[in-house]
Amino acid sequence: MKRCGAPVDLSFKAISNFADARSEEPSRGLRLLKRTPSGKFQSVSLRLNNNSITDLDHLHQTVAHFLAEPWRLAWVDLSFNHITHIHPVLCELPELRVLYLHGNRIFTLSGVDKLGVLPRLHTITLHGNIIESRKAYRTHVILALPGLKSMDFSAVTPQERTLAHIWQHSTTNTLH
Repeated sequence: MKRCGAPVDLSFKAISNFADARSEEPSRGLRLLKRTPSGKFQSVSLRLNNNSITDLDHLHQTVAHFLAEPWRLAWVDLSFNHITHIHPVLCELPELRVLYLHGNRIFTLSGVDKLGVLPRLHTITLHGNIIESRKAYRTHVILALPGLKSMDFSAVTPQERTLAHIWQHSTTNTLH
């Protein structure tokens, strides 16, 4: 992946919806945010962590508002918000590689299955959500996301993937 500017940082802005986000000015970080002549940022990363976001409706409009090339969005941090489910809009980000959702209120483990359509997704965080307490939480996520290399800041090992498939096979056989 071509490196493309610093992340657009909208963290800690008390944002509750994406209409609010569009009126915010990104925080300045150590790396300079580069702008195009149209005023959009040359970045593929968006930080929206530590806000009060509950729903991901209008995420596309917010991404298009800030990024010069919104279709290239590869890294999104939505950690520490009030998100309760994995919204289908996340499945419409074909370049998404890294997705942070830890510290939210996601309660449906099967919602992770939707993200299996993202061909480049290799890193996800979901710890600190209600789903983390579900039986076989890590196994379920590893099976749902075949390209996963890291989950909850821990590497997904080949042995773990093999054990997940064995577990899936054994639970499938006990149901028949």
